[in-house]
Amino acid sequence: MDMLWNGWGDPAKAAPLPDTVTALLRDLLGVRPRTTPVLALEDIRLPAPTAGPAALKALAEAVGGEEHVRTDGESRVRHTRGKSTPDLLRIRASDFSDVPQAVVLPASHDDVLAVLRACAAHRLAVVPFGGGTSVVGGLAPQRSAFVALDLRRMNGLLDLDPVSRTAVLQPGLRAPEAEALLAGHGFTLGHFPQSFEWATIGGFAAARSSGQASAGYGRFDEMVLGLTLATPEGTLETGRAPRSAAGPDLRQLILGSEGAFGVITSVTVRIRPVPQVRLYEGWRFASFEEGAAALRRLAQDGPRPTVLRLSDETETLIGLTRPDAIGADLAQNDAGCLAIAGYEGTAEDTARRREQAAAVLTACGGTLAGAEPGERWAHGRYAAPYLRDALLDAGAFAETLETAAFWSRIPDLYTAVRTALTDTLTQAGTPPLVMCHISHVYENGASLYFTVVSAQGEDPVAHWAPAKQAANEAVLAAGGTISHHHGVGTDHRDWYVREAGPLGISALRAVKHRLDPEGMLNPGVLLPTD
Repeated sequence: MDMLWNGWGDPAKAAPLPDTVTALLRDLLGVRPRTTPVLALEDIRLPAPTAGPAALKALAEAVGGEEHVRTDGESRVRHTRGKSTPDLLRIRASDFSDVPQAVVLPASHDDVLAVLRACAAHRLAVVPFGGGTSVVGGLAPQRSAFVALDLRRMNGLLDLDPVSRTAVLQPGLRAPEAEALLAGHGFTLGHFPQSFEWATIGGFAAARSSGQASAGYGRFDEMVLGLTLATPEGTLETGRAPRSAAGPDLRQLILGSEGAFGVITSVTVRIRPVPQVRLYEGWRFASFEEGAAALRRLAQDGPRPTVLRLSDETETLIGLTRPDAIGADLAQNDAGCLAIAGYEGTAEDTARRREQAAAVLTACGGTLAGAEPGERWAHGRYAAPYLRDALLDAGAFAETLETAAFWSRIPDLYTAVRTALTDTLTQAGTPPLVMCHISHVYENGASLYFTVVSAQGEDPVAHWAPAKQAANEAVLAAGGTISHHHGVGTDHRDWYVREAGPLGISALRAVKHRLDPEGMLNPGVLLPTD
């Protein structure tokens, strides 16, 4: 099944906002329903591909037949951009300026190499396409003549080593399918980002993804033990041991490269036994500062839960941890901040860690709220993108952004980003609601994840651009990284250039030139074009 072309996920799961929430948006933020209809998919008329018959024939030969090269309008529309709010607003406004010339579906590493050769010969750029879930402009290259390289046919479990606890997965394997295949052998990857239902293994590696259970299982880049990369200059293979002192780790060069250096065609990952027990519960803290201090204690001194999150006062009040019951807490007037702690593993280990963590959280001022908040979070953990679509349908603007910093910088970073967003959007005449949560914790720091809701303004895409720019500037000024887990894309590229510095960017340019001398791989994503 394909994802909704002008929104998120399974169309059957889309639902309108409750009347109470629509009224709240109207009264609090001045949101008014938008009356411009969205064009139906069957009514969209795209210009014919400019890629000529010779190019299309070469692509078909590369992937084993014309049926694996799609030039129909629906296929091209479904591979246009990603799923950020500006992406969706532009496609709802019938802006298809970033549409690919064709969608190509390889079935193997050798197919990918052949596609790259064909594209080089016919001067076509290539954008690797997994689940299409990018929210940072990662699928909108700065070249009009490009093909989307859809990896869905490369969706197998190639090998599983139960002794070493490793698995080799193909890049087009969607996360739920990967979990099902591994579970058949008694294992799990343990990677559950909000995009879990649609994102792919290759996308996780290319964007340096981080899942909601990262406190226990680690980030995806920590799970990756080896990679195979297809480039216009040949094949690059990395990872022959769990750790090595044989020079710099080339895995880390590929991880997070967002298709700019090559196409990931297989990933060797660390796997773990399926947990016997999964338990989630809620804790209340008087303030975001107090809750953050408690999370830091657990992250630094243990025991660290598998899932550990903290919503600020606004997010707690609105009830964003419960997308299926948004706004329900307003009538209860619950003050403070909600934290979610989750434990996975054997029954004995889970009980021990829960008891020890509860002692720490209580000593830090936390009050146990019971299992209900935790179980509700777990039930709705993938629902927020559907809520975003419902907000757009109701005439609101809703978008997210994230960053990370060392613990000592978290308070200033939190204040700086909130202030930048609030001031910029208020000056534009659309005062926002800005919410935040700590989504990932480490011994030395944490990630902050912001959600912004406001009225759309006359031009919603132009309305957001100054606010996003102000937030990016605030992130760098406060000592944060421009992205913790969404990636760079085109949205963060100019700030990533500043974060990496001139010499760092020059080194990456040299790598790209060696692997992709014609600059055909995702041009303008991650690195500026020459």
